[in-house]
Formats: sequence, structure tokens, C-alpha cells
Amino acid sequence: MFRDAPDKMGNTLPFSAFGKPDPEMLWAYMNAYEERTGGQVLAIPHNSNISDGRMFAMNKFDGSPLDEAYVKTRAKREPIVEVTQIKGDSEAHPFLSPNDEFAGFGNTGWDRCNLICAKDTPPESYGGSYVREALKRGLQLTVKFGSDPFQLGMIGSTDSHTSLATADEDNFFGKHSGLELNNEKRASTLSLLGAKKGRIGWHYLSSGYAAVWATSNTREAIFDAMMRREVYATTGPRMQVRFFDGFDFSKNDTRNLVKAGYTKGVPMGGELSGQAGDSNAPSFLVSALMDPENASLDRIQIVKGWIDAEGDTHENVYNVSWSNPGQRSMNNEGRLTPVSNSVDITNGTWDNSAGAPELTTWWQDPEFDATQNAFYYVRVLEIPTPTWPIYDALKFGIKLPDDVVKVQQERAYSSPIWYRPKA
Repeated sequence: MFRDAPDKMGNTLPFSAFGKPDPEMLWAYMNAYEERTGGQVLAIPHNSNISDGRMFAMNKFDGSPLDEAYVKTRAKREPIVEVTQIKGDSEAHPFLSPNDEFAGFGNTGWDRCNLICAKDTPPESYGGSYVREALKRGLQLTVKFGSDPFQLGMIGSTDSHTSLATADEDNFFGKHSGLELNNEKRASTLSLLGAKKGRIGWHYLSSGYAAVWATSNTREAIFDAMMRREVYATTGPRMQVRFFDGFDFSKNDTRNLVKAGYTKGVPMGGELSGQAGDSNAPSFLVSALMDPENASLDRIQIVKGWIDAEGDTHENVYNVSWSNPGQRSMNNEGRLTPVSNSVDITNGTWDNSAGAPELTTWWQDPEFDATQNAFYYVRVLEIPTPTWPIYDALKFGIKLPDDVVKVQQERAYSSPIWYRPKA
């Protein structure tokens, strides 16, 4: 994405991947453009879940070890990543995050093989294909090189080839025109999928969208927000998410969350630093507002990743706010009573009685260690809703195979906020 108008980039030829598969070639092209024009450009890695572990590999394209120049260049050139889209979701995988009950959204069918299913994908390669693991690897590289090539904000996009932004389950037009809603092939691919090894039909997600907290609706302002990673992803719903971190927040700051967030802390995508001897843990302000035309909200979670003194990375998922608090409780392991499922798959309906229209909270990390590099990001879950194959089955009058995912909890992912200890 170029920040500039045609007066600067109008005569710039596109960069082609043909014959130039090494990402360092792309970064060299970007460097040359900025040096020649004085303009600005950024690159957004495509969704990574079917990259065979190559997207966030701990070595260069040619297999050689990472070095300081590579790490710094990637950190500069790729500030955000597409974490969800039509070809699956890349936030987390149950193999990598076995204690996360909501890991694996949209993984069905996409984690078994490469893009064209010509080659199986072993679970051992998943680490280089999922964003949460990349964020954890970035902590290790920060300790080693002083820079984080995987300091990534998160957006979603559709990757459909229809020129239609249709990420709503009840208005999904498919990957391309050959699988649009009025095409008989779409029904046949749904009903026959159980006999196929590859991925077609219902494996595609009706996802996602990029949300940008820009100061104005201009190319320049949107570019600047992406560069500072003040962005978030959704799997389709247009929910509004705010996330701030700071040392001076109080619980009363939830009353004027945005003002307090910007004046006393840093927003999503930012960094917070503190002294290694500090005993004061930072706190977070979080709010989520439902899409008024979609489902209400189940909960807000904060996902934390950190690196210990031995160089090992860890993660934890905290439930920090949820709907119907008088009817739901959290056990000793931090698991929350599931929200009610009101989906009726016989007619593709649900009701919003179980969820909340808005969730807002103040939260402080109970396990904060000022000596450890860490990141935090927000995951917002809606209540259960039908998936798009349910609506197709009703339209075409077909019976779906048993393995079709019929109910899901759509979600949003904020960009992380990183904590860096001061030297």
C-alpha cells in the first residue's frame, strides 16, 4: 500500500512475485521507491495459515540464519498482517495453543495440506503459520537482536474475487463468480464435500474485515494508522473495539475510556515500557460494541504472550468481561460458563437475549513481571450464530454433510500492545 498520490508513485511499476520469490527482494523494491520519491509504502503479509510454516520462519528464504539487518528491515516494512480471510483464520491453532478453548476458528480443512492440497502439512510446521506463535517468536528475536520482525498489528480482509465486500454469513457470495449464491455449482459443492479430500465449498470462511482507527477518512490517515498498528480484524461483524494500556489507569477511567486511553496510555499497536524493578503493573482499558445488525457479545478476552529468563515463550488467555455475569461463573482454571446457544439451524435464526450489546472493563495482569518482554491483545467473541452453509442449505433445499461447521462464534482481534522492559 502506497501512502502517496500519483505524482509520486504514478510511474512506479508493480513488483512481481514471478522470478522474485524472496521477500527481501520486495523490501529492496520498497526501499528503492522511498529513496527515489521520498514517499512511503508498506507491505501486508497475506493470511499465513497455509504457508507451510514459511510466513514466520526463523530463517531466511534461502535457509540461512536471520541476522540483524533482516530483522530490522522486516519490522519496518511489514507492520501489520492479515489474520483472517476467506481461506481460513490464522490467529491460533489448537496444536500450538492446546489450553485455549477458542483456538482453531476457521482452521477446518485449511490445516491439513498446502494451498492446492498437493502436499500434507505436518503439525510441526504450524508454528510458522499462525500469528500468535509469530508474536511469541518475535519476543525471542527482540531479546536476540533488539528488534522484532513480528511486531504485527492485525487486520482482516475477504480475499474474494467478486469485487463484493460480503463477509456476512447471510450475504456470502463466495470466493469467485463461479460460486456465487445463484450458481448451481455452489449447492453441489456443499452437498458433495464429504467425499472430497481437498478444500471446496463450506471450508471457505465468510471473512473478514479490516478496521482502522484513523484520524480522518483519507489515504494518508489510513496509511499512518496502519503504520502505527492502530488497527484490528473481525471475521465479518462490524463491531467496534478499543484497547489501551497504561500505568495510571483507574477503574473510573472506563467512564471516558477513549480520552483516558489516549491521554494516560497507549492504544492498540503501541508499546509500553517500564523499569525492571517496578512493582506497579500496567492496566488495560477495553471496550467492545456489537455490530447493530449482527449478534450480541459473549465476552472479551485478553491474550498474553511472554518470554521468561531462559528464553522460553508462554501464553495465557484471560476472560476479562462477559455478558450475563449473574448467570455465569469462572472456574479455578479461568474457564467461563459458556454463553447460551440460541441458534435454530432449521431456519437460520438466533436471538440476542443471551449476550450483551456492549462490554467495557478495566483489567490488570495478575502475573505481571516487569523484567519480561510481553504482548497483550484483545479477542472479542460474539454469541453463537449460524454459518453461511446453513443459509445455502435452506435456499437450495439440500442436506449438509455431518462434518460441516454449522454454528460458530464470530470474533474480533485487536492489534497487540507490547511491554518492553527498560534497559
